[in-house]
Amino acid sequence: MTKTNFYLKMITSSLVRRRSRMLTALLAIAIGSTVLSGLVTIYYDVPRQMGKELRSYGANILLVSSGTESFSLDSLRSAEKYFPKDSVVGLTPLKYQNVRVNEQPFVAAGTDFGELKKTSPYWFVSGSYPEKPAEALIGQSVAEITGLSVGREFLAHGVDGFGNKFDKRFKVSGILQTGGSEEDCIYMSMGDVENLSGFSGLVDVVECSISAGGEELKSIAEEISKNVPEISPRLVKRVTQSEGTVLGKLQALVYIVTIIVLILTMVCVATTMMAVVTERRREIGLKKALGASNREIVWEFLGEGLFLGALGGALGVVLGYFFAEAVSMNVFTRSISFNWLIVPLTVVVSVMVTALACVIPVRSATDVDPALVLRGE
Repeated sequence: MTKTNFYLKMITSSLVRRRSRMLTALLAIAIGSTVLSGLVTIYYDVPRQMGKELRSYGANILLVSSGTESFSLDSLRSAEKYFPKDSVVGLTPLKYQNVRVNEQPFVAAGTDFGELKKTSPYWFVSGSYPEKPAEALIGQSVAEITGLSVGREFLAHGVDGFGNKFDKRFKVSGILQTGGSEEDCIYMSMGDVENLSGFSGLVDVVECSISAGGEELKSIAEEISKNVPEISPRLVKRVTQSEGTVLGKLQALVYIVTIIVLILTMVCVATTMMAVVTERRREIGLKKALGASNREIVWEFLGEGLFLGALGGALGVVLGYFFAEAVSMNVFTRSISFNWLIVPLTVVVSVMVTALACVIPVRSATDVDPALVLRGE
């Protein structure tokens, strides 16, 4: 039998003989590793998950004309190339036209309602979104001023971009409630507003909801400004700053909890190993009396601790994934994205924490005086 095989057999034999205490230490390490693996997974996945959640609060980039005129859809398509693939939640074009309803001035906004629902999912609509031409979604303020309700018709009149007067009848499909300035507008299809204004293929603003962090959004805006001169991108600071603040605080909280759990794991393992050393004082004294060196005693106890750390870390990786998945599904209602680099990280950290926890117990083991122990003192 080689020295290595004898060493491993000695460690496993010692662990089996004291399985109740070792199971306590293993359980503590496994719990610590589970929380470590789960929280680290959540830590790195929080920006993705929270980014998707925060997209429900509206657009985080506005594309407007760099001049005084509207910009073309061709320019918009050029700008879209600089958005990361799979990060675009929605792009809502808006074209405005002044109209009068019941002799009251309002702003009509032509848009793509499919995209609008993606960038503004928080909108509450009594009735329904427009689905046909000549249907309109009016804001709550508009409804109060004009006395319009769902199902009623109204006449929109005004002057188009060429100075020609227009009169067109619309039917109210729904009433919008947001608590914001959106309640002052009348929303209709892009085609309807193009007919009213006399211009087609032009937009005034595009509201963009992009799943990206503040720094990445700045980089995107800079690229668009540099390569698409017709468009001036503007970050919606209220959204981007809030996102950065929330993510920073959440990640800091996860970091603090992880540190606390690791410290508690270390204390639990150290306490268990100290109890093991106390139980084995006579055995340690006998080994020393037979010629065992302090180094051999250290490696025996350290080997037991490292074995428990590696085994507990491996268990923690598996359990940590299910822990992170459960948290993600309950908090974000989305599946977690697992990073395989967490596997070696968790095992290595578990082994290191266990090794640190064994320092004091191992030092106590080397201080055992064989003469005193064998005399029963």
